[in-house]
Amino acid sequence: MWGETRDKPEGELNVSFGYQCNGNRGRSLEISKGYEILPKIQKTSSFSCLSGAALSANATLANTNICNGLIGAEILPSLDSPNSFHKVSSSPALSRLDLLSSSLQSTMSNLSCSPSPPSDHESYLLKPMSAPSTSEGFLNAMEVQVAGGAAGEDRVQAVCSEENGWLFCAIYDGFNGRDAADFLAGTLYETVIVYFNLLGCESKHDLSRASNSLYLDESFQYTLGDGTTVTEEKLPSITHSDKDSCFDYINKHGSSAKIELASDSFRRGVLDSLLRALNQAENDFLYMVEQEMEDRPDLVSVGSCVLVVLLYGNNLYTLNLGDSRAVLATNGEGDDTEGNEKLKAVQLTDSHTVDNEVEKNQLLLDHPDDPMTIVAGRVKGKLKVTRAFGVGYLKKKILNDALMGILRVRNLISPPYVSTEPSLNVHTISKSDRFVILGSDGLFDFFSNDEAVKLVHSFILSNPSGDPAKFLLEQLVERAAYCAGFSLEELMNIPAGSRRKYHDDVTVIVIVLGTNQRTSKASTCK
Repeated sequence: MWGETRDKPEGELNVSFGYQCNGNRGRSLEISKGYEILPKIQKTSSFSCLSGAALSANATLANTNICNGLIGAEILPSLDSPNSFHKVSSSPALSRLDLLSSSLQSTMSNLSCSPSPPSDHESYLLKPMSAPSTSEGFLNAMEVQVAGGAAGEDRVQAVCSEENGWLFCAIYDGFNGRDAADFLAGTLYETVIVYFNLLGCESKHDLSRASNSLYLDESFQYTLGDGTTVTEEKLPSITHSDKDSCFDYINKHGSSAKIELASDSFRRGVLDSLLRALNQAENDFLYMVEQEMEDRPDLVSVGSCVLVVLLYGNNLYTLNLGDSRAVLATNGEGDDTEGNEKLKAVQLTDSHTVDNEVEKNQLLLDHPDDPMTIVAGRVKGKLKVTRAFGVGYLKKKILNDALMGILRVRNLISPPYVSTEPSLNVHTISKSDRFVILGSDGLFDFFSNDEAVKLVHSFILSNPSGDPAKFLLEQLVERAAYCAGFSLEELMNIPAGSRRKYHDDVTVIVIVLGTNQRTSKASTCK
């Protein structure tokens, strides 16, 4: 029956790690329906625990030779921790980026408050001029807790600092190989750190810019460095109807308005930093592909969806490319038949696929002279996703030309056909918010957003010290087996590769919001 937990054979679990926050013990917390609610303070962990699980369906060999082997041999081993979170100091991140930069013999950019965008033919792997102090970027900490692993073409990564009160989680859903997902796991988090270090020198200008250019309403849009438009939720306390300028609003409401505007400016800066880091990683990856495609032409077709979640204070930031999702479980109206509160699912991310009419129409609009933009429900007959990391052969003619025969895309009239422009969102956590589910698309092949939330919610209520992500994955396997006409054991005995007929690689992370002291475990299964 759906929703029941079961014991799995011991041999199926090969990686396991977990994390539970300790920073809020001893605080006076509000209790609501079995959940402890996050106090609105900074420098405090805003989640109680995280739980994750990943299941492999693809037979994929880890390619360790990209970037002269440094990704697989030097960088990922220091970040991956298959059995537990482990402590990492902030300084090794800089040496790893320097090492990678040197290996590619790339042109370095000297970072400033406004770094220049990379050209089409140069890689700008980040090389900080000096190691930043812990005060220069809010992600900097003397030590962080890191865990991560791989399942098939998927990679999962979690980094936490209770010292500074933040959590960084990422799911990289690779396709046509795991090289792009490996590259992201080895570089993106550390590139994010470098760009966040720039927030300090930029922030002093933000309030004056906001005073001149922004209007406050229930929501507002702003433009990031590359023209990406973001809609941000606004707090009710700064809602007003007469469209006052920020300057007038500050005059009317005093210092509290300045604090609110500074917070808005900071949130914009965080999203802009995430965007810049992603663009940096994309440019570096495609540069690496160009350097190595003569020996490995398959690299031009390798790509990955990207889902990044950053939880800091009461703000939950999301960045996504592709069809992975972040789904928030928040309090609905009334109780269920058993007297428990009803939760509703709120999707925080957009689905970038040709099945999304908005995405499909935009793609066709961008390529008016190409009648073969979408073939058989796929971009140029190749991909269902309209936005992705890597997949250079659909972005650059020179990369497409590296492929031979039927692998090459014919009539690549107006590249790029796949965008690297992410969807960005920031959500202010409220007392009604309970948990967040992050999942690659394989999860949502079997469960709707509402079903996933209901399963996790019921499990947490009945198993307060259990592992909700592992439970959700178990339910998926049960359903996949049922749909295929197999028993669970029969399905799991099918080797990876052949099992791809019945389900995709699946990665799940559940972040329980607030400070309820629960045990947690994240696991990767093959």
